[in-house]
Amino acid sequence: MHMTSSQDRVTAFVRLILALVVGLVCGKGLPVVAQHPTLTVTPDRAFYRPGEPVTLRVTADAVGQVEGVITYLAEPLAVIDAELVDGQAALTWQPPDESPRGYGVEVRLVDGEARASTAFDVLEHWIQAPRYGFLSQFAPGRDDVESTLDALLPYHVNGLQFYDWQYRHAELMPPSEPYADALGRLLSLDTVNRLIDAAHARNVAAMPYTAIYGASPEFYARHPDWALLDASGEVFDFADGFLKIMNPAPDSPWTDHLMDQFAQVLEQTAFDGIHLDQYGAPKIGTSTTGERVDLAEAFPGFIDRMAAVVDAQRGDEGVSIFNAVGNWPVETVAPSAEDAVYIEVWAPYTRFTDLHRIVVNAQALGGGKPVIIAAYIHPDRAANVRLANALIFASGGYHLELGEPDAMLADPYFPRFGLMSDEMQAVMARYYDFLVRYENILALGTSDATGARAAARTIEGVNTTGLRSEDRLVVIVRQGEGFETFGLVNLMGIGGSRWDQPVHAPEEMAELRVHLAVARPVARLWWASPDGDDPALRALPFTAEEDGITFTLPALAYWDLLWVEYGTDA
Repeated sequence: MHMTSSQDRVTAFVRLILALVVGLVCGKGLPVVAQHPTLTVTPDRAFYRPGEPVTLRVTADAVGQVEGVITYLAEPLAVIDAELVDGQAALTWQPPDESPRGYGVEVRLVDGEARASTAFDVLEHWIQAPRYGFLSQFAPGRDDVESTLDALLPYHVNGLQFYDWQYRHAELMPPSEPYADALGRLLSLDTVNRLIDAAHARNVAAMPYTAIYGASPEFYARHPDWALLDASGEVFDFADGFLKIMNPAPDSPWTDHLMDQFAQVLEQTAFDGIHLDQYGAPKIGTSTTGERVDLAEAFPGFIDRMAAVVDAQRGDEGVSIFNAVGNWPVETVAPSAEDAVYIEVWAPYTRFTDLHRIVVNAQALGGGKPVIIAAYIHPDRAANVRLANALIFASGGYHLELGEPDAMLADPYFPRFGLMSDEMQAVMARYYDFLVRYENILALGTSDATGARAAARTIEGVNTTGLRSEDRLVVIVRQGEGFETFGLVNLMGIGGSRWDQPVHAPEEMAELRVHLAVARPVARLWWASPDGDDPALRALPFTAEEDGITFTLPALAYWDLLWVEYGTDA
């Protein structure tokens, strides 16, 4: 119940005095009540399926009652409250069955100034909005399994790639427990299984890393006729002979073998599908019987066979993902039976604006499939991370970067991750809250209109056009039913144009005069940003003119979102 009457407030005060007295009588001294209490709130699941109740875990170094307000976009839907007991409270709510849908949550200490926010979403399947992460540590006896998965809840990571969990690239399931992988790391299938179970308990999918054509030299020596040959008739090497490249043509013996390996993995573990890697080269080869193999043509057939194995083992819950390394060959694999378009970004796609172009191109090629970007940026380069995420998220995409505790991917070999500072963790939580809270106007049910609306906006004194990746403001436009969003990403004064090289924080701007050309009457204009303490949408006043609307944008640090609602009579 809400404490709204003076009698309720008096009752709460009496309870506090009694607690103080009891503490003194029991010889325990005064309970510690912080002068400036802190408050945190975290959902207990990575996402919720239709019909599942939502539980929000609240912690505070305070006493009293907490109150939460749940919103969908700008609309408040519910007010829920609970009493803190030993600094803990649980706020529960039953969301409507509509999905996919993202929600915001604002929580406050009723008798205090402390506030916190989070988000959650209701999805039929995690792949609708794949906030993909990673795990890479599978040593025997790992003792932080539960805390590792709990640490991901503030970021709403709902799928995990188990990187290099396997015994060998060509023989996935281990012959013993524990086992050494191809690099000599001691691993445990028991640890893998406990991580899968902990992930599932939080509605997080578990995806096993595999490679489409890598085999150990020993395996190749047993099956030399399965190899892929170069122009001189020699088997292709990877990493100076660490692996040999086998022929992944859809009807090859190697492909038959790997399909059997995938089936064994799904029969003997609770993994949720298959994550399939490649190395970006070779692109053309020859079978040992002399047939030319164009891998851009071979990959889709392989993916389709893999997806059929996943479907047979997991049904509609199964997921198939393939890595288009260097954005290749996205034209052929995006329309295949993969469930998301996953792209590991390398040169020549090194400019900030390339991230937007890669995402929207993949969305078009994949017929609206979700797009996951793997772009490795060390967390010490905070400005790079924030700008890259702003560009990817504003484009309706997702970024593989978080997973192991406090970690952020910084290298294509996932165990070489970087560690986030406390400040960086707080920033990432805000950005992922924002991604989830506004997914219905950022990604789900929207399409890119950046090119079509390139001339629709002018911002006084700021360049918003061209292909430059510095000293400009990038405007990304998404369109949905009855609305448009304008994502404003600030590249002013960053001192570089590449996401893979260090840049500075952008020059913050304020009181920007904006004109938007619109062909329909505007009902409401909203503004929000993940860069401050308040992520809520705020209504912006505007002036309607013959060719559009004019308004003032209060502030821009890294990323602002404008949401234009058009009138229903348009």
